[in-house]
Amino acid sequence: MANHKSAVKRNKQNKVRNARNNHVRSTMRNLVKSVREAVTAGDKDAAAQALKLAIPCIDKSATKGVIHKATASRKIARLTKLVNTLD
Repeated sequence: MANHKSAVKRNKQNKVRNARNNHVRSTMRNLVKSVREAVTAGDKDAAAQALKLAIPCIDKSATKGVIHKATASRKIARLTKLVNTLD
């Protein structure tokens, strides 16, 4: 338990940041999932549209430090490659 003011404040900041990071990560995962589901269904237009929404979200989560920038790059590359297989 926090015993002094700065520790109490740090604890509050950590809770807020944790909640924000969880929201960003969850949103990103849902968008990635929608891309994969569209590809599985074989719907190229829906997959491309979902990818267009997912890429900025993945980049933003890397910018916020929720995921590493190399992880973001890898996710984007693999999703793009997956969508391009539907040609």
